[in-house]
Amino acid sequence: MARRFVGRKLVIASHNPGKVREINDLVRPFDVEAISAGSLGLPEPEETGTTFIANAELKARASALGSGLPALADDSGLVVPALDGAPGLYSARWAGPTKDFGIAMDRVERELRARGLEPSGQQAHFVCALALAWPDGHCESFEGKVHGRLGFPRRGQNGFGYDPIFIADGHAITFGEMEPVAKHAISHRARAFAQLIEACFGTAA
Repeated sequence: MARRFVGRKLVIASHNPGKVREINDLVRPFDVEAISAGSLGLPEPEETGTTFIANAELKARASALGSGLPALADDSGLVVPALDGAPGLYSARWAGPTKDFGIAMDRVERELRARGLEPSGQQAHFVCALALAWPDGHCESFEGKVHGRLGFPRRGQNGFGYDPIFIADGHAITFGEMEPVAKHAISHRARAFAQLIEACFGTAA
């Protein structure tokens, strides 16, 4: 049985403002005060895991240990089968040291064309692993996915990361064009979060 979260403060183990904002939106109904690792001055650990869940657990445990509070970490990425699963675990690294996802999206398009493929319409999916860790090292982990296709040129100013080039199955607009509430209803992060809530949080306040 999963360990229940009973506190009122939760560290979001991320320095990515977009991720922190989305996770804050998701935990707000549970009367939880979310604090980002960045605001606490906690360093970002090196992501040495070989899976999304391993990296999420690594980040969650580091923030829980560093803050003395439960910490929630997310490791997520875009998987493009035609690129042998890339960018995958390296989704953030494709954005370079300045974390410019325009560079990353351009690289996806460029690498598909280098293989003689039309980028628009290529199958893709987002993966989100969430890990909730406590200062004693205990960790609960969950994973969600959303399948879709790529769309170029990029469209939309909402969301973050690769959202402007991802169109979820059953939809005609990119995540970048969706209103946040619509994206939260179907996203990989929302699907992982639903599992987390059921296992560790229970009913919203």
